[in-house]
Amino acid sequence: MTSGSSTTRRTATAACALALLAAPMMASAQAKSEIKIAHVYSKSGPLEAYGKQTQTGLMMGLDYATGGTMMVAGKKLTVIEKDDQGKPDVGKSLLATAYGDDKADIAVGPSSSGVALALLPVAEEYKKILLVEPAVADSITGDKWNKYIFRTGRNSSQDAISNAVAQDKVGTSIATLAQDYAFGRDGVKAFKDAIKKAKIVHEEYLPTNTTDFTAGAQRIIDALKDKPGRKVIWIIWAGGGGNPFKIADLDLKRYGIEIVTGGNIMPAMVAYKQFPGMEGATYYYFGIPKNPVNEWLVANHYSKYKSPPDFFTAGGMAAGIALVEALKKTNGDTNTDKLIKTMEGMSFESPKGKMTFRKEDHQAMQSMYHFKIKVDPAFAWGVPELVREIKSEEMDVPIRNKR
Repeated sequence: MTSGSSTTRRTATAACALALLAAPMMASAQAKSEIKIAHVYSKSGPLEAYGKQTQTGLMMGLDYATGGTMMVAGKKLTVIEKDDQGKPDVGKSLLATAYGDDKADIAVGPSSSGVALALLPVAEEYKKILLVEPAVADSITGDKWNKYIFRTGRNSSQDAISNAVAQDKVGTSIATLAQDYAFGRDGVKAFKDAIKKAKIVHEEYLPTNTTDFTAGAQRIIDALKDKPGRKVIWIIWAGGGGNPFKIADLDLKRYGIEIVTGGNIMPAMVAYKQFPGMEGATYYYFGIPKNPVNEWLVANHYSKYKSPPDFFTAGGMAAGIALVEALKKTNGDTNTDKLIKTMEGMSFESPKGKMTFRKEDHQAMQSMYHFKIKVDPAFAWGVPELVREIKSEEMDVPIRNKR
């Protein structure tokens, strides 16, 4: 072997060693130049439609709030998607992986209230923020809450109080029909707490995957049929599978019984066409809010997807905007304590107008919308027409945590 080739080999070896040493430093530099956001949601499972809308909205919110750059303070926003399948144990494991292995700085999700309750202690264990969107159960920002939890989605009390505005009238008897898990039970409890003039005469809870509602509906009819005055079934139901509105086929009109409910995604509101004039309250419908953010969302969603944005698209967008606004205020610093301090009491714009994270429980205070269903042949679903905006200051939303 010649002296020259030996020297060349030593030089190459040294260069390799330097490259190996530099690799971790380069990786570290790259890591610092990005902000990782984990999105844990129902990409599959019974709430798949909700989850996919939320993901679309989240990406649109990040795009809108960063002016299309997906950058904050020179750092790239990277979204890591995790499919919890609507299963609490799966969601819990995925969030731990996101925080621990993927080094996510912050997380968003999930779709299911049951999954959300499993995620709360994981956020506390890893001391990282979980921005809940769109899971609804009061207990998420109530007795199961911890300081790492914020929520842009509405809670059961906001749903219930706004729906009570539409239904709480003297001489009205109400039976509730809900799914037998956190979303349904928290929703009914909050609704009962908000009702002051009407009477709740029956509560019916059925499994989340119910397809035959006959037995439950018969119990409701028996509880209502002989009551004087207005008789109402208030339905609170989420996800695919069975259609609770099929109970209308049981000739409820014979007993003078009405069906009422809150807002939902547009495919679910196809059933609302059976009930022209039905009143309730909703979190969002694309034709209701009048503000620049919603105008952008509607125009860009039509342009990209050839359809209007739906219920959970708006929520996902609100979450994306909230994250960017907080990160702008910290100049891209993802230190959890700084983010918490920044986000407590923070106001930000959304497709629904201004939202504000309440300091006491980090619940986003926001408007809801009292609607009346109109049948319009141009739309496949019953169209919620605005009766009036119910502003956040009008709703006495309880603080249910133990802070």
